Amino acid sequence: MVTLFVFYIHTVGAVYAFTDQYQEEGMGAGALAVAFMGIVFSVGWSISTFILKFSISEKGFGMYFNRDALSLAILTAGEAVFYYLYLKGMKKKEPTSP
Repeated sequence: MVTLFVFYIHTVGAVYAFTDQYQEEGMGAGALAVAFMGIVFSVGWSISTFILKFSISEKGFGMYFNRDALSLAILTAGEAVFYYLYLKGMKKKEPTSP
């Protein structure tokens, strides 16, 4: 169940990123935003799974929160911080009048 929720959050985020970039810069920028999110997701999931293999057993904390679900939850938290800081720096500053 946790896994489904995490994938749903990423799907909604990818649609938002595509729509936002498509409206500002076009189809190519939207596709690049989704590709960037896909790369960050796949690499982050691999790294978080690799790290958790050393510290958590395969059963994890129960049936719904096993090691794979825990690695996805940690990945989602890390991505949330990363995208918040990344998009915070991309905010456009409105020109000030002299």
